[in-house]
Amino acid sequence: MRMLSQEEERDDNAEVTWEDQQRINSFSKLNTRLKNIEEKIEGLKQEKEALDDLSMELELADEDQPVMYRVGEAFVHLPHPRAMTRLSNDKDALEKELSTLTSKAEETTKEMQQLKVVLYAKFGKAINLDE
Repeated sequence: MRMLSQEEERDDNAEVTWEDQQRINSFSKLNTRLKNIEEKIEGLKQEKEALDDLSMELELADEDQPVMYRVGEAFVHLPHPRAMTRLSNDKDALEKELSTLTSKAEETTKEMQQLKVVLYAKFGKAINLDE
């Protein structure tokens, strides 16, 4: 972190209007939303890895033995073919949710970029919108 020179400190002559404050607030909300989406995406990626591992385990399992499959917080005994079908459906649903969240993250990032352009154009170094 560096100290600002006196010229840079005086460079905040731009007055903050109501519209500017609304843009700053919108940027803050979008930033919070993006962080929440990124956390959800990370959790879904971990869940996807777990489902991929389970898929590998089920391929090696004996098809005559029932499989303990997690449904919510409980485990149920399912026949092997039904567990494979259920796993496939769960993976598809997870992929769909992951792609939805990824597109939301991209939209949010695009909106944030537009606000950054406007705010930096007006306030320059007097405002910091980076992490």
